[in-house]
Amino acid sequence: MKKYSEMSKAELRAELEMVQGKYDELKGRGLSLNMARGKPGKEQLDAVSDMLDVLKSDSDFMCDGIDARNYGNLDGLPSCKKLFAELLGTQPENVFVGGSASLQLMYDTIAKCYTHGRLNGDGPWSKLEKVKWLCPAPGYDRHFAISQSFGMEMITVPMTAEGPDMDVVEKLIQDGDVRGMWCVPKYSNPDGIIYSAETLRRIASMKPAAKDFLLMWDNAYCVHEFFGDYVPFPDILAECAKYGNADMVFEFASTSKITFPGAGVSVFACSAANMEYVKKLLNAQIISFDKVNQLRHVRYLKDKAGVLALAKKHAAILGPKFRCVLDALEKEIAPLGIAQWQRPSGGYFVSVNTMPGIAKATWQLCKEAGLTMTGAGATFPYGKDPQDSNMRVAPSLPPIEQLEQAMEIYCVSLRLAALRKLLSD
Repeated sequence: MKKYSEMSKAELRAELEMVQGKYDELKGRGLSLNMARGKPGKEQLDAVSDMLDVLKSDSDFMCDGIDARNYGNLDGLPSCKKLFAELLGTQPENVFVGGSASLQLMYDTIAKCYTHGRLNGDGPWSKLEKVKWLCPAPGYDRHFAISQSFGMEMITVPMTAEGPDMDVVEKLIQDGDVRGMWCVPKYSNPDGIIYSAETLRRIASMKPAAKDFLLMWDNAYCVHEFFGDYVPFPDILAECAKYGNADMVFEFASTSKITFPGAGVSVFACSAANMEYVKKLLNAQIISFDKVNQLRHVRYLKDKAGVLALAKKHAAILGPKFRCVLDALEKEIAPLGIAQWQRPSGGYFVSVNTMPGIAKATWQLCKEAGLTMTGAGATFPYGKDPQDSNMRVAPSLPPIEQLEQAMEIYCVSLRLAALRKLLSD
């Protein structure tokens, strides 16, 4: 099969007629498929539903000498802090256990910067003339939504195969208005990139002009391999402390992709000074989070070994789904030269970069054929992809048979959009 760029106009028109026919046939099936977000599928949720039986009305609710049903212990059950400390490679005293969503903790961390300011900072950010924020892209749309909701000026930082382009970052942080940066260091959303040791060192050793610079370290996929063995990752708190930046970073994680997305446990980890400062602020906001759910998770997961064993079960479900996506792209798209993509071994997404100028058109064609996907451009600040190229494929939710149909629609839509673009040019 020829690459589209090597075809004559006559060959492109003949190809367009054939692909249009395939698209019309798919559209006529009246399908309704969803690959919009990285939601665990039913099979994954069923695999952990026995966790609901861990606690019953006659259970022992005592843990660490604490009755989990009662008020108190703002920062969480010690056993739950210990469990997450194992997963993140840090110390239990660095861990604060929250509710079901790490996104809520991230939002609240930023909100407190605006209402009360950062530890040893210049006061509330709401009183500053300007707050700029570094956004490695392609990146996580919900991170960008938080920044945009507070009126930050978002600055795109290109992603490389080793993480954010640190040459760009190191120049930008010399601006005192740049107050922070988003990072997804392991299996980045959506590219699935693991930050290199050198990138990690350069991040940890940064010397921003803003003394209250905030590194938001979203370690969402810390145990989420779907191909191969578990990959350990350095403790960002210890790395930052090594370079005198102990108070610069807040790390976040949750069980959203481990147990139940809607009823999991989330945490942040930070320095002792940050913990003391933030706990004083949180003490006015909440007496304690859901310790009964924390206890349920501790008794079900037990320790890091228990979490990794469960992650292997998830990998057995997710691995074939990612192979389905990658195989379809290799077979249907690779020979045509109209897109490139990452081949991740963990995380929740496949990041596809189409030829410039057709991501939105591909998304629209998918929608009209009954396939819902994350909006084209969503992986960039303000939803504006300068190349109109990046698309995030989320294989986790549909069963395999539906995923195969979804990828058929996606590949045909991508081909159709490319042909229309080439002929119009």
